Amino acid sequence: MRRAVVRTADPPTRREDSKAGPRRTKVVVRRVEPWSVLKISLLFYFCLMLVFVFALLVIYWILGLTGVLDSASHLLETIGFKPKTGHFQFNEFWIFTRVFIVGLIGVVVWSLVNLLVAVLCPVGDRSQGPRTPAGL
Repeated sequence: MRRAVVRTADPPTRREDSKAGPRRTKVVVRRVEPWSVLKISLLFYFCLMLVFVFALLVIYWILGLTGVLDSASHLLETIGFKPKTGHFQFNEFWIFTRVFIVGLIGVVVWSLVNLLVAVLCPVGDRSQGPRTPAGL
């Protein structure tokens, strides 16, 4: 038994779709998992912390190039913060390790705050009706 294949010159088109324009949809978030909130918060705040640490590093570098750090160390020596041996100096490693540690603590704290908000105020919870300023 032989089968025939029929080919047409024009592929079939949908005229209704071309006239209708772009399709519109409405996306509704029903539920947000706390684990997802924690992961996204940790990533977001860590990237934000890196931006701030890098900005502080650039500012510190510019202050060092312009001589502001030398002037500040001289000022601190004259008002009584002179070490027993040598001159007062800013220790970059000590400063930026503390900034990084404080930044990591901030990342964890604010991620936990976001997690707490996600657990206490679920997005898809409509059991109490809409939340309006008058209903709070």
